[in-house]
Amino acid sequence: MKCKKICIYICTAVVILCVGCSQNYRSIKRMQELEEGVDSPASIDEIKSAIEKYEDRVEDIMIAQQQIGIWYKLLGSRYIDQATRTRDTMMYGEALKAFQKAIEYYPANPNLYYYVGLCAGYMAKSALDYEGIGSATKKYNYLKLSESGYLRAVELRPNYGRALYGLGVLYVFELDEPEKAIPYLERFVELEKYDTDGMFVLARAYYSTYQTDKAVEMYDRIIETTSSDEKKANALANKKIVLDAAYVQQ
Repeated sequence: MKCKKICIYICTAVVILCVGCSQNYRSIKRMQELEEGVDSPASIDEIKSAIEKYEDRVEDIMIAQQQIGIWYKLLGSRYIDQATRTRDTMMYGEALKAFQKAIEYYPANPNLYYYVGLCAGYMAKSALDYEGIGSATKKYNYLKLSESGYLRAVELRPNYGRALYGLGVLYVFELDEPEKAIPYLERFVELEKYDTDGMFVLARAYYSTYQTDKAVEMYDRIIETTSSDEKKANALANKKIVLDAAYVQQ
C-alpha cells in the first residue's frame, strides 16, 4: 500500500515539475487537499491534523523526487550503453541531458559530474564546424563543460580515479594544457599503481612540459610494470623519442 502511494506521489511530482502556470498549480493543490481531506482547517485539532497529513505528503514527495533523480541517472547510463554499442556519438548528447537533470536532484553526487565530463568530451569530438566559418566555439564549450564536470567530481571526491584520469587526458590531448594535467595524473598513478594507461598520459605530459628525466622515469616504470609486449614496445619507442629530443636540445 505504501509503495502504491509513493508511486502516486511520483506521478504527482512529475506533473508538478512539468506544469508552469499558476492555474494548474492551484488545481494540483486543490487535488492534494481533497486527497488528504484538508481544506481550510480552523480548530487546533484540525490544524494539527493538517500538519501531520502534509508532513507525510512532503516526505513521500521527497522520496518521489529522489527516485526521479535515480531514473535520470539510469536513463543516462542506458544512453551511454547504446552509444558504446552503436558508436552513435549523439547518444552521448542525450546522456548528457539526462545527467544534467539528475544533478538537479543529486547536486553532490561525484559520479554524475564525472559522466557530464565524459559525455561532454565525446560531444566535443562531434562538434564540427558545419557552417564552414572557421569557428571552434562549440567544440571548445563542450571541452570546458567536460573540464568543469571532472573538476567538480574531483572536488567532491579527491581520489576519484576515473575523474583524475579524465582530466589528464582532457588537458594533455584536447585542451593542450599539459602542465595542468600533471598534478591530477600524479595522484592517479599513485592511487592506481599498475595502470599503465595513466602512466603513458603522465609521461606525455612530462615530455610536453620539457621534464625529460621524469618522462624517461615514467616510461621505465611502464616497462617494469606491464606484461604487454605491445605496451613495452611503445614505452621503449617513446623513451627513445624523449632521449633523442633531449640530446638535440643540448
